[in-house]
Amino acid sequence: MTKYKEWPLYYPAIEIYSCYSQEKDTVFLDSSLENSYGCFSIIGIHPYLKVECRNGELFVNGIPQDETFSDYISEYLKVHREENPTTLPMLSGAIGYLAYDFGMRSNKICSCHPKKVDIPEGLFIFYEHFIIEDIKKKKIYLTAAERLKSGEDSLDALERDLGAMLNKKTPGTSFANMGKKVLKVSSDFEKEQYLAAVNKVITYIIEGDVYITNMTRQLIVDSSVKPYEVYLRLHRDNPAPFSGYLNYGDFQIVCSSPEQFLKLTDGIVETRPIKGTRKRGNTPEEDSRLRTELLHSSKDRSELLMIVDLERNDLNKVCKPGSVKVTELFEVEAYATVFHLVSTIIGKLKEEMTSMDLLVAMFPGGSVTGAPKRTAMEIIDELEHSRRGLYTGSIGYFSLDNSCNFNIVIRTAIYKNGTYHLGVGGGITCESELEFEFEETEQKAKALLEAMK
Repeated sequence: MTKYKEWPLYYPAIEIYSCYSQEKDTVFLDSSLENSYGCFSIIGIHPYLKVECRNGELFVNGIPQDETFSDYISEYLKVHREENPTTLPMLSGAIGYLAYDFGMRSNKICSCHPKKVDIPEGLFIFYEHFIIEDIKKKKIYLTAAERLKSGEDSLDALERDLGAMLNKKTPGTSFANMGKKVLKVSSDFEKEQYLAAVNKVITYIIEGDVYITNMTRQLIVDSSVKPYEVYLRLHRDNPAPFSGYLNYGDFQIVCSSPEQFLKLTDGIVETRPIKGTRKRGNTPEEDSRLRTELLHSSKDRSELLMIVDLERNDLNKVCKPGSVKVTELFEVEAYATVFHLVSTIIGKLKEEMTSMDLLVAMFPGGSVTGAPKRTAMEIIDELEHSRRGLYTGSIGYFSLDNSCNFNIVIRTAIYKNGTYHLGVGGGITCESELEFEFEETEQKAKALLEAMK
């Protein structure tokens, strides 16, 4: 049974994670923007079980298995279930991701594009220790799963090591004073090619094949700024409630996502699709005008409404009949560089379902595919110039009490072999203006590119 305690000292989780950031397979789910959705940050250290999906095959601690990736995790969650008597989001479980490519495979869609970045399609690691920050109360909690040693001994060892590392550390988070540099950025789409692809999507919509489709382009960036430094800058300058830094040794994930995909707590599922973006203004008056423009945009409202219908349908497959409800339809949320239009849908999960069953049934999120989902995904693969890889997948955690919380992987870069890879995109409807859609992708790349300079 997992042991836990409140730590008598307090350091922000970003400072604690800086002690572990160079260690392979250490991860950080960071609610760097404190709001009603950004309440806790979670650090995972000392892995005891690594579950990977590589090209559709399951590997457990590096050893190939006959089961499927999703069946293995679902069964593990059932067999090792334990209750969480606290108000913390989790005491024990796994942190990791599903790539968009996992959704392609589970929907039986074969991509016509080769992989650009070779990473697992799914990767979840179960950790001996979690360090959890309650952001609002400014408290730190330590947990020990008793997989590597007994709980009390494991907690005591963690507390000693943590105290010793933080005593050696200079207070505050440091930032290298490197000055801004010109980035080398290449795109898999030239502007005119992207506009032509968007126009083709509009044709598909007019002909009745789809109602809405998300179109993205991939950027490759050469930068001398190391990935954790990029993350520290994003944490400071572009905070988001579903951020994260995941260090897997031969690649790192730098994420500053504003979008929650799925949250499951006490059997209640919540999903919060985003559709509609405006840049932030340079003055309070311009800011207010752009916010109002987004809130009343018929194009953005209809776009979000279509995704709300899709997510309601997906939830009805795994939730109890009559339990799915829209609690917020059009809400504007403000971030450092953009405004977003957001909705909230909830439902009550069927009792026989695990959090992994829920994630697979809903994946990938409708806000980053389109509707109908499968047709939109086929059009995406036809018209986009690259596989999406991790982009528009999900990062988050599974708790052993059958709760979970996952984001949508946007505003995210993968760093591998000295190069950053990121995606940017938006939803296309029959009302879309070609130039505006391209400009929206530019705005969405802005925060990440600034952090890489």
